[in-house]
Amino acid sequence: MSSEKETYVIDAQEVQRLERIAYILKTVAHPVRLGIIKLLEVHPRLSVTEICEKLQTEQSLTSHHLQNMRLKGLLSVKREGRHMMYSLKERDVSLIIDCLDNCQCNM
Repeated sequence: MSSEKETYVIDAQEVQRLERIAYILKTVAHPVRLGIIKLLEVHPRLSVTEICEKLQTEQSLTSHHLQNMRLKGLLSVKREGRHMMYSLKERDVSLIIDCLDNCQCNM
């Protein structure tokens, strides 16, 4: 049995993938943002008012989180009349959150 430890080298493509995952996790690392993502999984397009009602949060707080998530590329927004309708732009975010949600690591 060899006492040498195996060397694991991460290539540039893997570094980019890990950086993207870390970026997404940092962006969604707040209960309101996680709630927004869960809502948009079930209801693909919601207005700020609808999100506030469903999450029972204040509009100023919710708008702040929505804007941050939009600026970081996780959400898209489209004006419909007087309402701004939000939807998930990055569907992979849901997969990452579902994976963490189903994790059996006693969190």
